[in-house]
Parts: sequence; C-alpha cells; structure tokens
Amino acid sequence: MQALDGITVLDFTTLLPGPLATLMLAEAGARVIKIERPGGEDMRRFPPFRGEGAAAVSIPWLLLNRGKTIREIDLKDPAARGALDALIAGADVLVEQFRPGVMDRLGLGYETVRALNPRLVYCSISGYGQTGPRALEAGHDINYQALTGILALSPGATGNPTVTPTQTADIGGGTLPAVINILLALIRRGRTGQGAHLDIAMADGLFAFAGFALAEAQASGLAPPPGGDLLTGGRPRYGLYATADDRLVAVGALEEKFWQAFCDAIDLPPEHRDDAATPAATRAAVADRIRARPAAAWHPIFAAADCCATLVVPLHEALADPHFQARGLFDGRVQVPGGGELTAIPVPIARGVR
Repeated sequence: MQALDGITVLDFTTLLPGPLATLMLAEAGARVIKIERPGGEDMRRFPPFRGEGAAAVSIPWLLLNRGKTIREIDLKDPAARGALDALIAGADVLVEQFRPGVMDRLGLGYETVRALNPRLVYCSISGYGQTGPRALEAGHDINYQALTGILALSPGATGNPTVTPTQTADIGGGTLPAVINILLALIRRGRTGQGAHLDIAMADGLFAFAGFALAEAQASGLAPPPGGDLLTGGRPRYGLYATADDRLVAVGALEEKFWQAFCDAIDLPPEHRDDAATPAATRAAVADRIRARPAAAWHPIFAAADCCATLVVPLHEALADPHFQARGLFDGRVQVPGGGELTAIPVPIARGVR
C-alpha cells in the first residue's frame, strides 16, 4: 500500500516544475495522467536525446515523466471536451502550469471544473502567481531569482552575481511547494469533502531560501552584498579553498566546535582562529594551509577530523559514492523506448510511503 494509492492526478504541466511535482506524486502511488498537446510538450525537444530521427526521445522528458500515462489532446478542440470532462470528474488532483487566465480561456478554469468535481484539488503553478502586477509577466528560473534578491546574494569570481547551476526557483519555489500544498489540501479534503485552488508562485517560494539574508536586512536595514553574509562566504569558516592540485575543499565549519576541529586539522596558528575579528587574515591563512597539500592528502585528514570539510566532487563521482549507492538512490530505472534503460532521477519521497 502506497500513500497515494487510489489518487488520480491530471497533469497539464510542461518543462520542469510541474512534471517533477507530479513525478513525486506518482512515486508515492498516484495515477498520473499527463495531458500534452498534439506532438507533445516542449520538453520533448530538449537535448540530449536517445535514438535517431523520428524515434529520438528526449532524456530529460523521459526521466521526468516515468510512470505516467501520456495522452495527447488538443485543448482548443471542442470535440475533446467530453473526454476531458470525464477525466476531470474522476480526478482527485489537477496540476496546471499555464500563465494566469489561460485555463479559463480554455474552459478549464477552477470555477468551471469545480462545478464538475467539487472535491478536486486544483494546483496552479506560475512564475509570479495568479494575482499581482507581475502575474502575466514571462519568466524563467533566472528571472525569479533576479527579482527576489536571491541572485544578488550569489558571488562570482569578479564580485558580481553568477548564474546558479540549479533550478532553485523551479524546484524550490515551484515543485516542492506544489507537492506540499497538494498533500495538505488532500488531508483537508478528507475532513471537509471540499477541494481547493492552490496558487503556487515560483518567485514567492524563493524568499524562504533567503532567511539569513532577510534577517540581516531587517537587523541592519541593508541587504548583505554578494558573498557578504555568513552563508555566502562572508566568514572564512564557510567557503571554498583550493588545494595544491587545484581541487576545491568546501568548508562548512559554522559551529565553534567544528571550526576549532577544522583549525586543528589544518594546523592553523592561534592568531588566525578568531575569524570574526580578522576575517581577511584568517581567510588568507586558511587558503595557504589548504594550498599546501593535494586533495588526496586532505581527504583522510578531514574524514578523521569530522569537521564539516569535504572535497568538491563532479557529478560522476557523486553518482559512484559508496554512501549514496548504499542508500539505493540510483537503483531506480527508466526504460527507453526501443531498448535500454537509464538511471531514474532520485526524488525525495521516503520509502515508507512509496
């Protein structure tokens, strides 16, 4: 028995935020029916591909949509309305990712479908939400980060912000809040018998990621500059340092006990251990100590010290890490049409509810 056995989800989403959310619901046992326009959604055209010519399949699309039933329906075709109404009437959850107003124009807005199915949990994922001056504005992850102050906190090599390597807004502001609120709405429906319309804005969700910066801004009246606060490199105890062979060590020794253990591990002189009093001198001294040895020499030292210092590894090394392998993160497989298989994207759905 999985947690969402018996729950049917209609997925009208594209690209990353919605499809990842419905993938998580599917992993918890929900039946997900993904509605795509004739010819398929945009992610089907994103590289890399497996296969050749007309048989080529987008690997990102395949990984995000495993375990779902795919139906291609022209939402603008009146002849398709009967099939859609039947699906809506039997669904528990509907997830859509159009700009505000599009589902209304298609005759699939919340008030319309609520008349068919008052128990439906209707989740709208958008960039800026269903209301407000920016509601109809186009955007992607980098835009949401730019407008919420998140990007300004990211220090680059020149002191200017740098493009982040993860889709923080898509996943942290869209996918995860959508899943959380859908599950909460299903619990509430179990008590009241009524569905809900959930307004998930990816930009809104980003402010939770700026908690420390927000606290500092309210305390001082000014937001910290790029790399200026505790968790973006403002203190020597939290940052990146190069080894003799140009690998990087990630130091996260925030608590004093870890900081002192780290200082002992690298044999940092006592006069440089008060990193709040002499941050520049301490950082330079730490950098000199780390630069004195190659990564292979530091690895056992930090492992023994247990001081929140680790080597920065590329993704292929992370995939082979014995710890993640032992936890079965990469045991899932996705079958490729035409033959072969891929490693499934690990999703944060605990085994106890799968």
